[in-house]
Amino acid sequence: MLSIALAGKPNAGKSTFYTAATLADVDVANYPFTTIDANRGVATVRTDCPCLERDARCGVDRCHDGKRYVPVELIDVAGLVPGAHEGRGLGNQFLDELTNADVIINVLDASGGTNEEGEPVEIGSHDPVADVEFIQNELDMWLTGIVDRNWETIERKSRSPDFEIDEALTDMLTGFGATEYTVALSLRELEYPDDPIQWTDDDRNALATDIRERTKPIILVANKADVAPKSNLERLSDAAEYVIPTTADGELALRRGVEAGVIDYDPGDADFTITGDLNDAQTKGLEQIREVMSEYGGTGVQTALNAAVYDLLDHLTAFPVQNESKWTDATGNVLPDAFLLPRGSTPKDLAFAVHTDIGEGYLHAVNGKSNRKISDSYELEEGDVIKIVSTN
Repeated sequence: MLSIALAGKPNAGKSTFYTAATLADVDVANYPFTTIDANRGVATVRTDCPCLERDARCGVDRCHDGKRYVPVELIDVAGLVPGAHEGRGLGNQFLDELTNADVIINVLDASGGTNEEGEPVEIGSHDPVADVEFIQNELDMWLTGIVDRNWETIERKSRSPDFEIDEALTDMLTGFGATEYTVALSLRELEYPDDPIQWTDDDRNALATDIRERTKPIILVANKADVAPKSNLERLSDAAEYVIPTTADGELALRRGVEAGVIDYDPGDADFTITGDLNDAQTKGLEQIREVMSEYGGTGVQTALNAAVYDLLDHLTAFPVQNESKWTDATGNVLPDAFLLPRGSTPKDLAFAVHTDIGEGYLHAVNGKSNRKISDSYELEEGDVIKIVSTN
């Protein structure tokens, strides 16, 4: 399962975002370090279900009238403060929680209502743009520190006659989330000495930064958009490619309203319907959320999760089936499973994602939409329905 980590300074709204996305019970409070141990739960990304191309919906629990929700892991990491990579605020402990994350959502307080330490201040008095590079820099320095701490071991290995620096670096870097392929790409782009003793601090910094960019891409969530000055949101949008205006409080209110049976809403919708009896204060609060959703196309929580997976990580959703005509599994369930795979994946990659044994016994695959056998080199597309034929 893909892993998304929420990072940011204290009191930016990470735990509220996490609760809204997972409906898990966590501490949410208006003071720094509400979260100490990382919270781990299941959120979802949203895509169109292939059942929309059929006369009837599939009936899967995670399909809401053709809106398909695919599980991802969501990690809520405790708030980070400047100097976290040096251990401030238990920073190294918190940064270590990000080791296995595939992508990071940096939750910003777009309202400017908290300072760099996460302490409440007057709304608009802190510049949220100053927080944009903060998490990136802390991650880069954290990773640089790990490289530095392991460098003596690499220098010691270099005394061996069969020493290969690329192999030694790969062994080290795959220990905290990088793949051999990612390390190979990074080393191909960088210029560095063959002798580790000749490496400078700049060489190690460049390696750590490049690996972080490849293994821990960052998307920005401009949280508290409902109370943020417009100028803050405009400047944040200019500061990075992916910036999602968000009201995590608004999303949580809607999700709780659905649980209570008084709101009709699916995560990622641009609007909602009130279906139950509410008092005036509740109605007024929901109408304020509706205004924000109207401006930004939703609360932003689902948009951020989708952007992290489908845009930043460039993944797609594929649906394996056993019957290519009926799109069912062995017991007749329609489109029961959905898998997230990197764009460029093949049917055999999907087979391995389903189960290692299926992948090892892979023979061929059939496209359920065309009912035609497809080549082993076929690149899967979003929403493909695929029958895998395997000896296992």
